[in-house]
Amino acid sequence: MKLLLLAHAFNGLTQRLHCALRGAGHEVSVELDISDAVTEEAVALADPDLVIAPFLKRRIPESVWSVRPCLVVHPGPPGDRGPAALDWAVLRGDVEGGVTVLQAIGDFDAGPVWAWRTFALRRDASKASLYRHEVTQAAVEAVLEAVDRLRAGAMAPASPPHLPPPPTWGGGWQGPVPAAQRAIDWSRDDTASVLRKLRSADGHPGVADVLFGRSCRLHDAHEASAAALQRAPAGAPGSLVARRGPALLRRTVDGGVWIGHVRCEPPPGQPALKLAATRAFAAESAALPELEVPLQRDAAEWDELHYAESGADGQRVGWLAFDFHNGAMSTRQCERLRDALRLVRMRDTQVLVLQGGTDFFSNGIHLHDIEAAAQDAGDSAADASWRNINAIDDVVLELLTLTDRLTVALMRGNAGAGGCWLGFAADIVWAHGGVVLNPHYKNMGNLYGSEYWTCTLPRRVGAARAAEVSQRVMQGRLPLSAAEAVSLGLVDAVLNAGSDGLPQAAQTRALALAAAHNHAERIATKQRARAEDEAHQALAAYRDQELQQMHRNFYGFDPSYHVARHHFVTRKPHAWTPRHLATHRP
Repeated sequence: MKLLLLAHAFNGLTQRLHCALRGAGHEVSVELDISDAVTEEAVALADPDLVIAPFLKRRIPESVWSVRPCLVVHPGPPGDRGPAALDWAVLRGDVEGGVTVLQAIGDFDAGPVWAWRTFALRRDASKASLYRHEVTQAAVEAVLEAVDRLRAGAMAPASPPHLPPPPTWGGGWQGPVPAAQRAIDWSRDDTASVLRKLRSADGHPGVADVLFGRSCRLHDAHEASAAALQRAPAGAPGSLVARRGPALLRRTVDGGVWIGHVRCEPPPGQPALKLAATRAFAAESAALPELEVPLQRDAAEWDELHYAESGADGQRVGWLAFDFHNGAMSTRQCERLRDALRLVRMRDTQVLVLQGGTDFFSNGIHLHDIEAAAQDAGDSAADASWRNINAIDDVVLELLTLTDRLTVALMRGNAGAGGCWLGFAADIVWAHGGVVLNPHYKNMGNLYGSEYWTCTLPRRVGAARAAEVSQRVMQGRLPLSAAEAVSLGLVDAVLNAGSDGLPQAAQTRALALAAAHNHAERIATKQRARAEDEAHQALAAYRDQELQQMHRNFYGFDPSYHVARHHFVTRKPHAWTPRHLATHRP
């Protein structure tokens, strides 16, 4: 079928559907929802069999839905209506959520139901994480089912199942969550209540609060362990008592929470940026004690980095896990990961698994942090970009030169730009079946890219295919499913285990690698290949060539990168749909 995806933005769900629908053999184009007139023009040009709206903030115009079928993805179970179904579900503590695919009519979420899915809600997950995993997976399944039914000529929608309503909810319209219902009373709310409120607003809009006398919105919350609370100074509920990495420790009536990121009310004329809490309140944070933890520790003790080992002597697997909020890696975070790699290379392991976060493996350099540097006296966005790209290059260099063991990148979540090439630098890449990869840079103001991609690309796909794959991936700029990445040679295997089973599936594979009879032979082959590659062209030469191009992007006369970055972090509305997405436009 000819399909047109109509979306407010080309977000993760829309990208996953783009991959899945293309993989199912459909012809897919995209139009961003800018205005009714633009939508009408897009439908006239594309002449689709079906319009699918995965992510909208406005109604589809009647001039479109009245003349051709339009399906809307609603992140709530059948009978639910309104723009904040997931917010309410997390805030209430529901145990079940759902996704419904409805036919568009004149009212929001009120049309005939063509397909649906329900799922269990993870108790410790934020709204944003649920959307990226359970909602996205359910939406893909439901949309594919609805498309198949329409393609087969079904004349009537599906009959919604009988769903017992969650406690306190009887279905029907639910508007946005009032700010008062998410407001935290630090003198009364226990830790569970605080986390539920924060997680229900994570991603957007965040919970309005005050830190150090300044209005801001709180994001990225983690429960503090009993051990951390014992080490931290005493304080009344609501007081800020310690720091760790990006986060500030705030006491509750029965414990405490780490607040990882904030979006402060900016001075007039400046953008509101989401930054690490210790970055946004650098001077105030410096006065608090730092509760450092070792890299190898109990996994229940929160930090951005964690290391563990498994397996018998001589068959050991090291697991270096990193989980950076939204996959963005600031200079500080890159330096921490680089130092961790230097530390774990001293361990006697046969395999090292580099495990990214549940939601994102990595999205490369930290654009919000770079944007903030433009407001700092004595700094600039160009200088911050230069520091950040060199810092992430240092991380990749550690991985590329770790030649005495096999390295594996485990992509549990999506990855983009330099974050993809960080993973591709490993000897072996495993990706979850639902992962979407965007291993290109040009969407961010025509960036050239670094992270040794010019070395890694031919190494992974072969010299004969390097030009072809580069043209498709780096110039085509379309998202890739994990399966597509395997077909190109960028990923070695897709792990289709569910989220709960993925760590065990990866563990089994990694232990098998470490215990393989030909392990020593593989290491010798790897070392010879690295030596031959270095003799042909040194890693330093690849880096220098890439950074020459990046220096022009950061400091040159063309401001495209700085403009694109500013628009990205400030969420500027789209004025047009990029032509690589809108293939229906000439």
